[in-house]
Amino acid sequence: MLDTIERPQVLQFTAEVARQTADLYEPVRKVISEMEWCEHAPYIYAINRLKKEMGAVILAHNYMTPEIFNCVADFAGDSLQLAQQAAKTDADIIVQAGVHFMAETSKILSPEKTVLIPDMKAGCSLASSITAADVRLLREKYPGVPIVTYVNTSAEVKAESDICCTSSNALAIVESFDSDTVLMIPDQYLAKNIARQTKKKILTYAGSCEVHERFTPENIRAYRKAWPDAVVLAHPECPPEVVDEADFSGSTKAMADYVQNKQPARVVMITECSMSDNVAVQNPNVEFVRPCNLCPHMKRITLPKILKTLQTRQTEVTVDPAIAERARAAVERMLAVPV
Repeated sequence: MLDTIERPQVLQFTAEVARQTADLYEPVRKVISEMEWCEHAPYIYAINRLKKEMGAVILAHNYMTPEIFNCVADFAGDSLQLAQQAAKTDADIIVQAGVHFMAETSKILSPEKTVLIPDMKAGCSLASSITAADVRLLREKYPGVPIVTYVNTSAEVKAESDICCTSSNALAIVESFDSDTVLMIPDQYLAKNIARQTKKKILTYAGSCEVHERFTPENIRAYRKAWPDAVVLAHPECPPEVVDEADFSGSTKAMADYVQNKQPARVVMITECSMSDNVAVQNPNVEFVRPCNLCPHMKRITLPKILKTLQTRQTEVTVDPAIAERARAAVERMLAVPV
């Protein structure tokens, strides 16, 4: 039975690999140990060679581990940034280092391109919380109310929506409607946090992110007690009472920009684990306290899986053309709104 188990290929850390990847290791030295680097570097070297030969690009979300985010990604950022890059890239092959809904969004915006994801099981608790049928029922319940759908959703859900949003542009999207009432789905906490910034009535849906919903106000107060000088940054997918305890709340890009621009001596980022590592690489003078709520779906994406995806061109993400056309309209409406 053991012979039937698929084992990842094992690459060797050679002198040539060390030489070719030395420049990549220097910036991440503080967040990746030398022992870890010896395991990662052969894959980084192989991936960067192969993607160049294939004319492929790798899009990496901010929650990817630092060896992926900093060492093999061609474009990295939050959901909005990745959606924009997917629409702009001239590459024939897109490898999505993120979760499934992100790969679907890339395919929706670039239907002629091959979009690959290293692990088809890299899902999202938030995306799984709502279906297209749920959206249709909501539209019947609230006729005439615009439906703003978070990009953390399936293509089928996007197709039933009026417009999409990300945590970066949610407020601007809501304010773009003349309607006094807007339905925001599926993240209840993002919707509640946006509701406090607008005069519009925001209707919510009971979805949430399994990473951000686990943070509590007590967590924040404990961090402040242990590190009184720390600046606390929280993602708006956190419950409002958690956001209230923070010094700043914003998307992953907004949090990264805050650290880059403000250069606080010490910071706590209330979001997924790898975010702090990736921001730390660009801000070596900032000390990061690392609360760790791990996203098990993001962590399905690894260097060996990315390499195998490039080698085999599996697994390809497809979207039914009829659904993709309607979903694309919702995403393009979002991209057209000034932020």
